[in-house]
Amino acid sequence: MDKDFTKYDEKVEILKVLAHPIRLCIVKGLLEKGECNVSYMQDCLGIPQSTLSQHIQKLRTAKIIEGKRNGLEIHYKICNPLVVKLLKVLF
Repeated sequence: MDKDFTKYDEKVEILKVLAHPIRLCIVKGLLEKGECNVSYMQDCLGIPQSTLSQHIQKLRTAKIIEGKRNGLEIHYKICNPLVVKLLKVLF
């Protein structure tokens, strides 16, 4: 066994962020759809926009998703290939 635990830090942080049901649902939806905006996510999840924004911020901070501005909207997509692999195993 390798005792260098620091090499697991990135994976641990990803798992911590994905360990919330709403965030896992957001990322699973992005995997299925490719990309979407906050309004679409809010309609699908049925949660307040402020709650959704907090979850999106955590996913962005963890570099799991990224947003691309399109006029007034921001379209989000998964930007971490490790997360894509993980979700394909989970689902």
